[in-house]
Amino acid sequence: MSNPALSPILDLFKPSAIAATMALAARMRADGRKLYDFSTGEPDFDTPDHIKQAAIEAINRGQTKYSPTDGTIAVREAVQRKFKHDNGLIFALQQIVVGSGAKPLLADIIRTLASDGDEILLAAPCWTSHAGIIELSGAKPIYVTASQAQGFKITPGALADALTARSRAVVLCSPSNPSGATYSDIELAAIAEVLRLRPDLWIITDDLYEHIVFDGRRFRTILNVAPDLADRTVVVNGVSKAYAMTGWRIGYAAGPPKLMDAVRKMMSQAAGCPSSVSQAAAVAALDGPLDCVQAFVAAYQVRRNRTVRALNQFPGISCISPEGAFYVYPSCQGVIGAFTAKGERIDSSTDFARYLLEEWSVAVVPGAAFELDPHFRISIATADADLDEGIARIGRAISALSRHR
Repeated sequence: MSNPALSPILDLFKPSAIAATMALAARMRADGRKLYDFSTGEPDFDTPDHIKQAAIEAINRGQTKYSPTDGTIAVREAVQRKFKHDNGLIFALQQIVVGSGAKPLLADIIRTLASDGDEILLAAPCWTSHAGIIELSGAKPIYVTASQAQGFKITPGALADALTARSRAVVLCSPSNPSGATYSDIELAAIAEVLRLRPDLWIITDDLYEHIVFDGRRFRTILNVAPDLADRTVVVNGVSKAYAMTGWRIGYAAGPPKLMDAVRKMMSQAAGCPSSVSQAAAVAALDGPLDCVQAFVAAYQVRRNRTVRALNQFPGISCISPEGAFYVYPSCQGVIGAFTAKGERIDSSTDFARYLLEEWSVAVVPGAAFELDPHFRISIATADADLDEGIARIGRAISALSRHR
């Protein structure tokens, strides 16, 4: 019997825990079970009409062919205008690439700059795919712990202590997935001081949630406070989260010409080009009004307030209020060691998430997936009625636990 081998690189990383939770939830739904699914990082709102109309018009114009690998001139010019208008950043067109989502772009960027044995630093908790992409490149993720007591933000001292001779890059993510931590000018400036001591390091800033900030905060990226780092910083962003365009698959990045030319080279063999129709839609999103985004954010803020307030009333749960994104990341430390009605012991966030899903039909992502436990992630990008009922079920699930078998 034949037995062809698979690549050993598959042994270097785990499949996405978020994708696994979503797949299990989908199977349970297919079996007819009503679920309260907080596992998906996707707006529950529809793509705004003016964006959909731009896509329809592109189809009717016959704009359905291949585009340049790095995107049409029209979409790259829209990105260029966006950076100038929203962030005060000036990039030449040659410094901008557009791809089929921010995630593949991050993968191309990291494969371009990392080699086997390199170390890439991440704040923990971190998005699961940041670590997976690093491992897929042959590099090693190094986690800099950012605890709940620190507001889930890394300190300059912890960052400096984590750097070694093998350090190749630092990934920043603000607002953060999963915690919603959003760095201020002062906090970014302190991180920049550490990075200036290591001019050999690349800086990757994942700004995908930039428009989703709360309580009147103003989003800032590291180049706003440290423009001198521009020659080794790449800014990654996209239209998925802010504009409710997750399925359109458009991300973009801007950085030093040397790096972006190398990314184009990588993309030319690995990706082809992003969808031409989606690029037309992205132009409408980036050039259009932000009223729709502001309405989404206002709804998220109301949900955040309600969810955090409810969670903090449950025994064993502690939750700080996120400053951005559309997640909350509560600690479940107080339920560790408890027993379910079936006599099963909760020893980790993974056990707790399994209990919520199997016994209470609530899908959350365990904190182990984000490299900081015991926590779990709840997406508040969920219809109000489902969000309220799902949170209430978490409360009832906790009340049903016992300290004795």
